[in-house]
Amino acid sequence: MNVKRFHKGGFIVQNGETRAISMDDFILQVNERVCFFLYLPMLYSKKLENANSKEWVVFIHGAGGSSSIWHKQIKTFSEKYNLLLIDLRGHGKSQIETKKKRYSFKLIAQDVIEVLHAREIENAHFVGVSLGSIVIKQIELLEPTLVKSMIFAGAITRLNFKSRLLLKAGRILNRMIPQMGLYQLFARIMMPKKNHASSRELFITEARKIVHKEFNRWFKLTSRLALYLIELEKQTDKTPTLFIMGEEDHLFLAPVKELVAQNPRLNLSIVPNCGHVVNYEQAETFNDLSLKFIDQVSA
Repeated sequence: MNVKRFHKGGFIVQNGETRAISMDDFILQVNERVCFFLYLPMLYSKKLENANSKEWVVFIHGAGGSSSIWHKQIKTFSEKYNLLLIDLRGHGKSQIETKKKRYSFKLIAQDVIEVLHAREIENAHFVGVSLGSIVIKQIELLEPTLVKSMIFAGAITRLNFKSRLLLKAGRILNRMIPQMGLYQLFARIMMPKKNHASSRELFITEARKIVHKEFNRWFKLTSRLALYLIELEKQTDKTPTLFIMGEEDHLFLAPVKELVAQNPRLNLSIVPNCGHVVNYEQAETFNDLSLKFIDQVSA
């Protein structure tokens, strides 16, 4: 087992999988081997290396998901690039924050940045889905040299009337109905059509793994999401960016269209017969568009 230290903590690295450890945690050192206890906070990550490439692609899932949602991308992308898959705090195999702490996109983005520093990845192409797109935008804001390009599936850029109403209703219902009931309602509203069924099931299956306390921390982010998105939009977009949106993503496609129309640096591909989770519903199309874009940026 190897241990890497960085400016705010350390990492356990074993079999290509990394867990980030805060140096606030208790450390017991015996015979030059370091054991960590009280994993707080801790991210799970896994890298897949390609000896023929120097390019890295980092995958960021959305709220309620995990790195497993990228399983339809791994084979195709790993044939050309080095990959890093990350579980955000409280998701997948990452540890749950046990201290009382209010989450912010800055805090979540900093977690990811620290993983990249520990992996000694100087820059990468970032691929995000849904709320993961906001995390990537925050990473770009905090440390722009890390981000070579950005690819967003089902991106959340602005909140229209329907999405604002949905989130407001969700905050009210969160006090009245069980967590999974709220997730199922959101899944049905966001992905209502028959051909969205596999995405709905994936969304709900992943959500079952999130404990109630962690769910509330992430859901509270939505209370200030509209203002946060406005602030993000004020930032100058210099990084090559591709939005891949489903034609049937009725909550988030229209705001992306408006944003792209105002900024010639941004690119948009709309996938027919597809909803919010493009990388899952139309994986082959998503992979093809993404790889072509990364090739162009890397040339």
